[in-house]
Amino acid sequence: MGRVYLTWHDVEELITKVMMQLNTPYDALLLITRGGIVPGGMIAEALKMKDVLTASVLFQHGLGVRAEMSWPRFQQFPADPLLNGKKILVVDNIWDRGRTIVTVKSRVQGAGGIAETTVLHWKQRQSLFKDEKPDYYAALTEDWIYYPWQRIDDSDDLVSVRPRAPELS
Repeated sequence: MGRVYLTWHDVEELITKVMMQLNTPYDALLLITRGGIVPGGMIAEALKMKDVLTASVLFQHGLGVRAEMSWPRFQQFPADPLLNGKKILVVDNIWDRGRTIVTVKSRVQGAGGIAETTVLHWKQRQSLFKDEKPDYYAALTEDWIYYPWQRIDDSDDLVSVRPRAPELS
């Protein structure tokens, strides 16, 4: 597994690939925080969408089956009437294990919405959902992707080696 550092131009190319696939029109976009905010905003701009919603979902962190099987905690999610009977495009930057985007898609469907999913990158071999896949994606990868809007020292793979900040009193 390598490390890939994307430029803004790379992201624009990936967005273009996704845009060519989309089954428009959509009633709203639902951007998954944090990774889906930037690509979702770019898609919203390209589609001239004004109805842009956000979803924030957390899972228990850690290793092992207990963390993998933890229930999602929704910190933010649109009210059901905003989704019911609507065609919603759920946007995230990457489908890694798939837990977040599958959970969001399921909740949209549970609210009576019609959900389609799109990501810039799909890690097909790492997905926990062998019968699920993104409806639209720009590239398959197994690499660790660094997007231009990420701080490199804020990446998940560096959390365990990053020294703790001193506490200020």
